[in-house]
Amino acid sequence: MSGYLLHLLRHGAPERPGLLLGRTDSAATAQGIADCLAQVEGLHFERLVTSDLARCRDTAAAIGAARIDPRWRELDFGAWDGRAAAEIDPAAIGAFWDDPDANPPPDGERWSALVARIDAAIGALDPVDTLVVTHGGAIRAALALLCGFRQRDLWAFDLPYAALLTLRIWPGDRPSAQIIGLC
Repeated sequence: MSGYLLHLLRHGAPERPGLLLGRTDSAATAQGIADCLAQVEGLHFERLVTSDLARCRDTAAAIGAARIDPRWRELDFGAWDGRAAAEIDPAAIGAFWDDPDANPPPDGERWSALVARIDAAIGALDPVDTLVVTHGGAIRAALALLCGFRQRDLWAFDLPYAALLTLRIWPGDRPSAQIIGLC
């Protein structure tokens, strides 16, 4: 089997950039949506799936008719959600970036919970070329699952707003993937 393409598009710039936006439902700017539209121009896909948060949902709506799947949400930053990293105790946020599973945000989600959510979301996809409009954390979780990257290595991926990552997926009991492109 030749597999299928999974395109992961990070939402456009939010109206409130520079904040830890997990469950906080901040809309994308018009320019952010335009940047996403430019990224997917000419891209072939049969299915469009999106996180249920406005910054993704509005972007997906500008692309076409999408299936909403809340499993593609960003990591829940708990008490830190909606705050700038500079406002958070440096030792606490440093420990989080070093090991987000052992040091989740207060009342937030563990990295392993995000990975489990994304694993279920990937498992629910039909094996057809698919575009998912999602978040930076969800994209990194997909890379960990499908390509075997260690959590610490995932921070090396630059995933700015409107970043597009394309993977070739080989379905199976334990899907695997090859990175085709990142722009």
